[in-house]
Amino acid sequence: MRDASTWSAAVLLLAATGVQAAPEIDKVEVRATRLQGVANFDVPASVDTISLHGANRPGVSMSEALVGIPGLSAQDRQNYAQDTQLSIRGFGARSTFGVRGVRLFADGIPASMPDGQGQLSHFNLVAGDRIEVMRGPFSALYGNSSGGVVQLWSKNGEPGDLSSVRASFGSQDRYSLAAQLLGAAAMFGRADGLGYNLTLSRFETDGYRDHSAARRDSVNLKLRLEPDATRRIDLVVNYLDQPEAQDPLGLTRAQYQSDPRQATSVATLFNTRKSVRQAQAGLVYEQSLGDAHTLRAMGYAGQREVRQFLPIPAAVQNNPLHSGGVVDLDGDYGGVDLRWSWRGQWLGRALEFTLGGNFDQQQQQRRGYENHVGDTLGVLGRLRRDEATRVRNFDQFAQAWWRLSQRWSLLAGVRHSEVDFRSRDHYITASNPDDSGSVDYSATTPVGGIMFSPNEQLRLYASVGRGFETPTFNELGYRADGGAGLAFGLKPASSHSYELGAKWHGPRGLMLNAALFRADMNDELAVVRNVGGRSSYRNVGQARRQGFEASAALPLTAQWQLQLAYTLLDATFRSDYLVCAGTGCITPNVLVPSGSRISGVARHQAFARLQWQGEHWSAALEGVGASNLVVNDIGTETAPGYALMHLEAAREWSFGAGNLRSFARLENVLDRTYIGSIIVNEGNGRFYEPGPDRTFWLGAQWEWRL
Repeated sequence: MRDASTWSAAVLLLAATGVQAAPEIDKVEVRATRLQGVANFDVPASVDTISLHGANRPGVSMSEALVGIPGLSAQDRQNYAQDTQLSIRGFGARSTFGVRGVRLFADGIPASMPDGQGQLSHFNLVAGDRIEVMRGPFSALYGNSSGGVVQLWSKNGEPGDLSSVRASFGSQDRYSLAAQLLGAAAMFGRADGLGYNLTLSRFETDGYRDHSAARRDSVNLKLRLEPDATRRIDLVVNYLDQPEAQDPLGLTRAQYQSDPRQATSVATLFNTRKSVRQAQAGLVYEQSLGDAHTLRAMGYAGQREVRQFLPIPAAVQNNPLHSGGVVDLDGDYGGVDLRWSWRGQWLGRALEFTLGGNFDQQQQQRRGYENHVGDTLGVLGRLRRDEATRVRNFDQFAQAWWRLSQRWSLLAGVRHSEVDFRSRDHYITASNPDDSGSVDYSATTPVGGIMFSPNEQLRLYASVGRGFETPTFNELGYRADGGAGLAFGLKPASSHSYELGAKWHGPRGLMLNAALFRADMNDELAVVRNVGGRSSYRNVGQARRQGFEASAALPLTAQWQLQLAYTLLDATFRSDYLVCAGTGCITPNVLVPSGSRISGVARHQAFARLQWQGEHWSAALEGVGASNLVVNDIGTETAPGYALMHLEAAREWSFGAGNLRSFARLENVLDRTYIGSIIVNEGNGRFYEPGPDRTFWLGAQWEWRL
């Protein structure tokens, strides 16, 4: 499918159908901008809130919930050894492992490490109440690598809430089971002094592609204690176990065209796979001091273990500086966040002020092993790397919102961040010297925005700010020259961001949002070679991400609603640089000229959803389209664009003992063949990760009141 015809089809879908993303919900408590008394509608930033109630999906991947948010791309890679590919306005698109460039939080607890690397795998959608997504300059108030912010909030547990069990199954022998205990109990002399939400879930699949089977078990617990009207304590505990998820690796163009469901031959030869286990707990305490002051303290700690088997040939590992074909990471992490907020008046106008700081630390034992013993491949062999690494950040921030007049308001903030990396090498031989080292980064990032309110329904705003992103430990992990040790020569990238936007909320839920944005980067970090699951990075100069995004919620009748979203994103390098192209390359030797497109970023995205809601039945027709993706920086290959359609229906029954809800979803109705995601700059030319053909989900949920 050519890009032009694909985009034409996507536009037709946009005109005919609707998006999944729900409109902004003003009723719920929204914390994306850290403001307590100001609605999202009244802040100079792009913020969307997605309700997780009543979704006709199994709740397996974050890409289910995030589809349809303008400026955001969330790609399910059909590979559970790799996380969802998440980017916001082009930030994070080049990540080959986990999520970077976007800050992640779950119930106020960071899911991004101090180095900016984050994971979505422990986000439990079944336990969730809503997701908040913030884009633009004000994301920088969250610190390092904040090209955008995604926050998941679990249900709190209120009197009258319904507990539930859910089961669903679908194509590729997929099934999902979940149980949720939800409600409130008497404590502290109050009928609702304790809110509880305990959710357990299991997902298992044989995989769309060969060698892509996986199982994931998840536990999420949230307890909310309210001793009185002035105090609130949230305890959040979650656990994830994902043993030996198979990795089919990417495909070349020829392999994709021959059989998109196949796995690369070396994937089965080396039994490529990854195991993840994570346990985390956090405590959030809020105390109101009168009507004006609020104190908030948060602390958390966790442990994460990762072991990944890569398809690196034994001969390559003969290099005494090579760190082997098995990555073994075992680490602890934790941190604290303290802040004080004040709400009052200044010069007779409403003012809200927040001052705070946070400290986070990650300690990790990084080991590498050979992936063979003699002629036996895909097994744990000799030790080849052993490093004790540590990264810390200490940030201080301040933020103020002030109503200048009846129609004008101002939001401004500043954050100072200090991030330091330390590595102690414990694997030292005659041919592999001590590679210990350290590097420190710091930056001050001011942001500001102004809002104009011509009337009750319309808001116009402008915002500007600075941001920065350090290399992650994964990006420091492998030097571009192939040498041992960490790439301590990398510098942090800095950005200057701008946004102009408009928001209009009309009667009966009518909503229109639009924004123009631009982010100019200096010392952009880019992949210069990517072989065998290992990426090496370097600073390549200047880059720019700019574009336009819009969304709309259009209530057509009492039963019909149309939702739309569109993103135009132009992401280009603004400086010439050299990159490796081909297997075995160590010294970059191919020119990437200024003006080249940044890999992994679609210029156009469109989403649409036409929803019908009856008394007991509901149905939806959904469309999604995206233009082509450049897969490598030298632009020799592209993944074609696509346009897909999905259908869903649900039925609810009410009984004396509870409620039964069943749903069915048919994805890729027209059975299109398409590329779902890519591996940027893959050195073997295996860039492509095919999306699934026509697939289905069937599910049922039983709810009851305890």
